[in-house]
Amino acid sequence: MHELEPIFNPRSIAVIGASRREGSIGHSVTKNLIDGKFPGPIYPINPGSPEILGLKAYPSIGDVPEPVDAAVYCVPADKVLDVARQCAKAGVKGHIVITSGFGEVGNKKDEEELVRIAKASGGRVIGPNIVGTMSNPAKANASFAPVLPYNGQTALISQSGALIIALDTVTYVRKFGVSAMISLGNMADVDFADSIEYYAQDPNTTCIALYIEGVKNGFKFMQAGRWAGKPIVALKAGVSAHGAAAAASHTGSLAGSVKVYQAACNQAHMIWATDLEDMLNKSQALAMQPVLKGGNVVIITNGGGIGVLGSDAAERHGIPLQTAPADVQAQFRKFMPDFGSPKNPVDITGGSGVAGYEGAIETALKCPWVDGVGVFYCETAVTKATDIANAVITKLKESGVKDKPVVCCFVGGAGSVEAGKVLLEASIPYYDCPNKTMSALAALRQAARFSEVGCRVDFEPYADVDKKRAQAIIELARKAGRKALTEPEAKTLFACYGLPVTKSSLATNENEAVRYAQEIGYPVVLKIVSPDILHKSDAGGVRVNLKDAEAVRIGFRTIMENAKRYKADADIHGILVCEMAPLGSEVIVGSVNDATFGPTVMFGLGGVFVEVMKDVTFRVAPISIDCAMAMQQEIKGYPMLQGVRGEKRRDQEALAAVLSRLSQLVSDLDDDIAETDANPILVYEEGKGCRVVDARVILKRR
Repeated sequence: MHELEPIFNPRSIAVIGASRREGSIGHSVTKNLIDGKFPGPIYPINPGSPEILGLKAYPSIGDVPEPVDAAVYCVPADKVLDVARQCAKAGVKGHIVITSGFGEVGNKKDEEELVRIAKASGGRVIGPNIVGTMSNPAKANASFAPVLPYNGQTALISQSGALIIALDTVTYVRKFGVSAMISLGNMADVDFADSIEYYAQDPNTTCIALYIEGVKNGFKFMQAGRWAGKPIVALKAGVSAHGAAAAASHTGSLAGSVKVYQAACNQAHMIWATDLEDMLNKSQALAMQPVLKGGNVVIITNGGGIGVLGSDAAERHGIPLQTAPADVQAQFRKFMPDFGSPKNPVDITGGSGVAGYEGAIETALKCPWVDGVGVFYCETAVTKATDIANAVITKLKESGVKDKPVVCCFVGGAGSVEAGKVLLEASIPYYDCPNKTMSALAALRQAARFSEVGCRVDFEPYADVDKKRAQAIIELARKAGRKALTEPEAKTLFACYGLPVTKSSLATNENEAVRYAQEIGYPVVLKIVSPDILHKSDAGGVRVNLKDAEAVRIGFRTIMENAKRYKADADIHGILVCEMAPLGSEVIVGSVNDATFGPTVMFGLGGVFVEVMKDVTFRVAPISIDCAMAMQQEIKGYPMLQGVRGEKRRDQEALAAVLSRLSQLVSDLDDDIAETDANPILVYEEGKGCRVVDARVILKRR
């Protein structure tokens, strides 16, 4: 038996703090269990009442004569630890702690003790500070939410108890089928990962929906998602950017929590929801329909307008419509007048009626070219919306097709709403606008892609790295009391992990600068090196394209004067003489150590405008070459790497290797590195590689 079975599927339940007083939580939980027809024994625990709501009550959990799976805590916070000890002694394994007054108000000590007591006896704690748990298969409403939700196959797991209460009755209005609604609260013990693991094995659940405010263990969370093998929809609340003002690197200033969470959820094979409505819409489709195994979606519509809107939405959500092949068009043509369109959207027009829909739907379901179907209907006086709904249900049933998703978009008034209920009761998703419909189909496509990849992790560590030397560079900087590496140190660190940095030498006077320039070869670049001047361009600390000794001498003096003017007391180590790499496409690669998910890598268009354009994407480190290639395709500036206006394709494979190697660097040195930037990296034509021109490494505080 899974260790969370006593919490999520209990056979017997004690309500500790059960009460006769209406309006109290102890009364509500007891009544809800009775009203929900919980089939197992219910044991009210109250030393002052021999009977509650017709059930025999007991003074304490120790007085119950039979074993108890789960105990619902409805007692004040100062009584919880005593109750936990009694439950542990009585052999209770499931501790459902509704009581508030713990970690959420700073009382971490008692919260930790509660978990320790439960675990010492082999138990698990959900909560504290929760609404409770609701399971339709177990008929267990162990909460103070109004009723068991509308029955279905989505497990809804929420950090917010208030959201659970709000959505409870909404499930009936929307016909949103739920297997379980779980409130996690403070997640002192049972968390998202534990819940995902349980419902991934639950035969009554086909989709898992998450409302997330925060994740405590990012690695565990991502691992649970990858191994689930079921569609998971994630809605993250509180996604405003954080820490930008204090960030010392470009990457740090761009790493808003939404970007990192999106990246982590994608890597964990979770489908991102933009808001509550989107979460419900996507979950509904994923719970009811098979995944979309290919990209050929056909829209069947009686109105050109919603067909065009559906086509726009399909492209927006990453599943652009394809024109149907000529033989497929010929089949669709049979079910429309001459002025209809069989191309896709398949516009059977308003006059085709039920027969037109039946023929087009049957054709789409039988056609090997079609992977999924969107049935769009504009309410008209010619047909009844419920007749169209019944036609969809009938044709899907008659076809015997089980591997093609069908979703419906009915736009109209009360008739369309009624038709939607008919569809939902037949497990066919219904939406009231084209955008929602195509978003749902896109979620089904994304779920298929995740399924194709499976749970494998492709990253293989590079053997040709010098971790010891990298650590030694960091320790020298720490001994000097510095919070960041100088550029020469940062470049050496990068070189330890095989990143292609430009040649450079640190000069402390003009003569050294000239000598190094001659050794490197003209033209060269000069840069100020100071732990007090991180953004060199702002301080006038860079001179480029210096072609002879005189230019180097003048450049050296100018940079020194600018630096002292910028910060008179700056600790100046010297001036770095660098080879001037040939021009190429400028990109940025960097990292930030996220509080939840640890080291991440970032990729985007580089140069001085990166913070303005914000055309970047993130991944949790480490990442494979394939993942790094996918990152490149996600930015809006990707066409620049493919080659535009006659330019040749850039060396994306070499760039992917840089991203992957940096991801290993920040993973290996996780305890030391807070942020990194390689900006710009110049990317050359295919086969000619790339060069790291500038490097920055910010250290973690100790």
